[in-house]
Amino acid sequence: MQIREATLEDLAAILDIYNEVIATTTAVYNDDPLTPGEFAIWFQDRAAAGYPVLLAEDENGRALGFSSFGDFRARPGYRFTVEHSVHLTADARGQGIGTALVQALLPYAQALGKHTILGAVDADNEGSIRFHEKLGFVQVGRLPQVGFKFGRWLDLVYLQRFIDEASSGPAPDA
Repeated sequence: MQIREATLEDLAAILDIYNEVIATTTAVYNDDPLTPGEFAIWFQDRAAAGYPVLLAEDENGRALGFSSFGDFRARPGYRFTVEHSVHLTADARGQGIGTALVQALLPYAQALGKHTILGAVDADNEGSIRFHEKLGFVQVGRLPQVGFKFGRWLDLVYLQRFIDEASSGPAPDA
């Protein structure tokens, strides 16, 4: 397996992974699959912001998963915080690929001067919560019934990890 920066040529494979997650899980609170055009805009927005989209692929070049991060919120006070996403093909889950994809994001975030990275996880997804905790994320909040999918209300759990290993201290001059 190798991890590399995704290109426009990878978008169809990444979109297939994302739309499978939408169709079969509560990891993404979308009801409908994204179109190639919608996904291209997402990709272009990440690139314009200088944010990575990373792709994991097997030795034959088959996409296994992807990770990325984006702004947590648009206001300037949040500029040192990003929210990540990581999604895998169904047959690639549980093999350490997600761990490698999230760990690969951290140097990008650090190089961009980010202070903290968040993950937003469906509260019933205990596997993803444990996955994040093994990576050093800590649960910092739970938002009851903020999502609705598959005919039921969903709670969202926020997990946080400090990128620069410092949980406090003076703010940068930015």
